[in-house]
Amino acid sequence: MYLNKVLLYGNITRDPEVRALPSGIKVTSFSIATNRVWKDKNGAKQESTDFHNIVLFGRQAETAAQYLKKGAGVFVEGRIQNRSWQDKEGQKKYRTEVVAERFQFGPKSGGTGSPAMATPSSAVDAPAEGAIEYPEEEINPEDIPF
Repeated sequence: MYLNKVLLYGNITRDPEVRALPSGIKVTSFSIATNRVWKDKNGAKQESTDFHNIVLFGRQAETAAQYLKKGAGVFVEGRIQNRSWQDKEGQKKYRTEVVAERFQFGPKSGGTGSPAMATPSSAVDAPAEGAIEYPEEEINPEDIPF
């Protein structure tokens, strides 16, 4: 079994950009910054920042473009994808992206708390192809055949 899953929480570094595919499907891209803090061998505090390119498709792309802004916190869940193309000069270019399957808004600016405190209604889920549809009613454990 193989696994390609990414979970990131960071701040948006630029306002989302919206484009449309020839089929009319909306595509939104933005980047987020994540920080890492640690102490080196001498006990001195070190800090590192990584930047991640995020891509959203469809309804999620429209929602992200409408509500996400530079500086806002966002939680992203998705998969890593590598793309390559040739630029105008004929040089091969590469880009690593996180194709988001879902995202959740972070806490509002000036607020306190962590991403886990964001309201569940702020989560936006992409319809997963072949996903299991769970029943709305309560499941009785005695009804399970094993």
